[in-house]
This record gives sequence, C-alpha cells and structure tokens, in this order.
Amino acid sequence: MNRRDALRLLAATLGGLGGPLYATPPAPGTALLARRIPSSGEMLPVIGLGTWQTFDVGTGASERAPLEEVLATFAALGGKMLDSSPMYGRSEDVAGEIAARLGLRPKLFVATKVWTQGKDAGVRQMEESMQKLRADPIDLMQVHNLVDVKTHLSTLREWKQQGRVRYIGVTHYTAGAHDDVARIVRSEAIDFIQINYSVGEREAEQRLLPLAQERGVAVIANRPFAGGDVLRRLRGKPLPAWSADCDCGSWAQLLLKFVVGNPAITCAIPATSKVVHLRDNMKGGMGRLPDEKQRALIAQAALTA
Repeated sequence: MNRRDALRLLAATLGGLGGPLYATPPAPGTALLARRIPSSGEMLPVIGLGTWQTFDVGTGASERAPLEEVLATFAALGGKMLDSSPMYGRSEDVAGEIAARLGLRPKLFVATKVWTQGKDAGVRQMEESMQKLRADPIDLMQVHNLVDVKTHLSTLREWKQQGRVRYIGVTHYTAGAHDDVARIVRSEAIDFIQINYSVGEREAEQRLLPLAQERGVAVIANRPFAGGDVLRRLRGKPLPAWSADCDCGSWAQLLLKFVVGNPAITCAIPATSKVVHLRDNMKGGMGRLPDEKQRALIAQAALTA
C-alpha cells in the first residue's frame, strides 16, 4: 500500500467513526483560544499535542499516514505546542520528519526534554533531540522529572542566552514531587513547568498552580484525560444537559475545558493518533470556557457518571 492509498483508506475509516466521547469537528474559522506565556507575553494556543506512544511508530506509510493527517490538521486548526521526549521511542524523529516534510515547522512551538545525568550527556541528548525534531533553535527544552536539574538548567541558561533555546522549564509526572517542583519555581528563572492535571489528578491546585501564577511561570498540563482512564469510564454515558453552556459537545471537550478553564494553565497536551479525536480535542479550546462553578460541575459529573 502506498502513501496515497493509505491516506484514502484512513479517510474512509474516519468517516465511519463517532460516538458519545468524540463529537463533531469544530466549524471552519472557529478560533482556538490562547494564553500568554508570562515570561514573554507570546500567545500560545491552549490545546497542544503530546506524542507519547502515539508517534512511536515505524517507517511504513500505513503507520505514518494517520500521524501526517493529525499533525497537518492540528496546525491547520491553529495548534502550536508539540511536546515530545527522547524517552518516547521514535516519537521525536517521527514528529520532526513529518513536520519538516509537510512544511509545518514554522507553525509549531516544539518542546522536548532532557532526561540523563551529567552535563556532557545532557548536551549530547539535547542536541540529538534537536536534530531529530529538526528544531534548532528549539522553542522549549525541559528537564524531565528534575533529573540532575541544576546541571541541565545551568546549560539551558547558557543556551537561552546564545539563542539555541527560546524557553526553559522542568517537568514531573507525580504529585509527590510537587514540593520539589515548587522549590525550583521559587529559586530558578524558568519559563515553564509541565505537570499532570485533570479532573482525576487535582493535587496541583493546592499550591503549585497558585505559585506558578504568582511567579509568572507558564504551566503545561500533561495527562488531561488522566491517561485515558476517565474517558474510558465515561464511554456511553450521556452528556449533562448544561454542557452546551460552555460550548461542549463531548466528554473529551468537557474534560479539556475543565483543565484549560483554570487560569493558571497555559496549555494542555492530549495525545492522539486519530484525526477524528484530534478535531474534537481542539474544540476543547474553542468557545466559552467554564467558570469555577461550571468546572466543579464538570468534575462532579465526570467522576460520578
């Protein structure tokens, strides 16, 4: 099967998909909401695209064609933040190759991570990531899970001065590390943090999100569907009647609007390899955002449905 046939087959397959979790795609011309990166004022759309597992594929057309459509549609709908990591198998190389071949790099805000010990090893890993992603300079480099964080932040401050990176940050995927992340936010000049945040993982609301707002640090919300667990549990459940009040037509949209409805969140990065899901996710960043009362209703409905 060649690439054209693969794309044709994909389009036919997608035409038959649907269901209560994923509703109609956003209407043409609908604007994707954006928030300012506090350290610069640059606007960043509130829905990005993660690459964990989804972009870790081989070289065959049947494997990459769906991802080409996902990335092209993401950019066409106004998406920018593309987040990856050297830990994600082939994801950096796949995302970088597709973005370069489709001419999408100028439209994207490319982020990745460093996850190793030692200055020299960190430099090698970051340079390899930039080569794979075809992104030099790179928009955002993050120290993943705070591994050798002081060493890598020292390197990244130098690189930022030299123009090799535009923004620097740190990540962690466990709530137990929030105190450590908070210490970095207080003591280091960073632009971003990336943490888990969803209706099922709300620990960051206690101290970390208010601290990020206070210190002018952007926040990327990882796992906005709690790793897919919440969506799987909601499959087949009817949407609350009040969903239309915040322009939501699916559970995916409601869950994303819960996340980006928090003013401390700069961008959420759901991952998908299916364009029908990508379109629906993007609508989670369009239209009216929920207020605090509506966010409470979303969380209650999602956890008790």
